[in-house]
Amino acid sequence: MKVTLSKRICLAAMLALGAAAYSVGASAESNRLVIESGDSAQSRQNAAMDKEQWNDTRSLRKKVNTRVEKEWDKADVAFDTRDKCEKSSNLNAYWEPHTLRCLDRQTGRPLVP
Repeated sequence: MKVTLSKRICLAAMLALGAAAYSVGASAESNRLVIESGDSAQSRQNAAMDKEQWNDTRSLRKKVNTRVEKEWDKADVAFDTRDKCEKSSNLNAYWEPHTLRCLDRQTGRPLVP
């Protein structure tokens, strides 16, 4: 059985058309689009850097907030102590604004109002 050149071309063309029809039918059923950039290692590295930066920022905010709370607490305690010192029944008690302490006028020692 001898196959001529024209039959070979015809057979190849039919196979190509059949494959094309099959591949078009298979891809037409997909309704999702997936885009991959191919730089997943870079994106993982960027994600790690972002997480590290987030942690550093969070840590710094926590330190600042703690310091502000301490300063606020000091001011609050000083205000209460000043109030108690001024309302004290001890006539020698006076409030020292620079040191934020209640002192005795005669001795200069700190008082607990």
